[in-house]
Amino acid sequence: MAANPNALQWDGGAGHYEVYYLSATDRATGCGLWIRYTMVAPEAGAGEPTCSLWFMAMDPERREVLGRKSSWPASALSSVPEPFELRIDDALLTDAGMAGEFEDVSWDLRWTSHLPPAEPVHPLLRRARLAKTVLVVPHPDLELEGSVSFPGRELRLAGARGGQAHLWGSKHASRWAWTHCNDFESLEGEPRPGSFFEGVSVFVPRLGRELGPNTPIVGRFGGEDFSSTGPLQVTRTDSRFGLTSWQVEARGGERRVVADVDADREQLVGVTYHDPDGDQAYCYNSETATMRVRVWRRDRTVGEGWRLEEELVAPGRAHFEYAQREPVPDLRLQVT
Repeated sequence: MAANPNALQWDGGAGHYEVYYLSATDRATGCGLWIRYTMVAPEAGAGEPTCSLWFMAMDPERREVLGRKSSWPASALSSVPEPFELRIDDALLTDAGMAGEFEDVSWDLRWTSHLPPAEPVHPLLRRARLAKTVLVVPHPDLELEGSVSFPGRELRLAGARGGQAHLWGSKHASRWAWTHCNDFESLEGEPRPGSFFEGVSVFVPRLGRELGPNTPIVGRFGGEDFSSTGPLQVTRTDSRFGLTSWQVEARGGERRVVADVDADREQLVGVTYHDPDGDQAYCYNSETATMRVRVWRRDRTVGEGWRLEEELVAPGRAHFEYAQREPVPDLRLQVT
């Protein structure tokens, strides 16, 4: 991993896209937030590079979702690797927070980062350039303070939980599911600080076929890191996903993690991603999904060889995304 996992990877060339995003849920109101700073450099001869700010919100109490996006020439983007700072127009992103506004939305957030960066894409796959998209999570466990404004809501965040991620590459997968959560509790409702789950499951086109799913999972449970990212591990992980759900079972060391995610179809924000080659992917995202995680440890003294170590839940506080190469019929796209 680079000295700073948030360092901008774009070298000014063609055929590249890059994304920084915050996903968060406010316990006080139940609102989910998804704020993105992005750039796309089309393939040579296909247009000029651009940068964009995205703001999406899900309000389960009012049964409303919102999506906004505004774009500029890439000259509006600037970045410093250390200490990390990225600007798009007047919006700022650092390792300590983010602030910006456009149209009828604004955010001014500060955060405390409780855990070190996580790296779902194995270094071997990065070095061999087999991954067309690389995902790193500079801040997998954030506690947020500040304010967010969008039509109908003025949020004052105090202790909201979320994660900040950074990804880049030349092309999105053909379809995928992604989940992040760092706001777990026990079945009895006791908070489980310091726990998080981050995973993605992708199908990719290869030689006229669709291969997958490849499913890297990282996290921390019971004060112990979990990783299932090896080149063979990601092909063997059991993963089944669709528009509003994901069931996954991954093994790492002496532990097995089984996770279920469910999202409310009415709380999905639909957006369009644009690849550098001009292709499009259609993404449906919710920051108000529900997640259940069971952590098992190998124990040969019990009947089936596994002992249930921990069971965690996050009702309405998990972050989930589903994407494919065609729009879902009868489901609105808030950002095109």
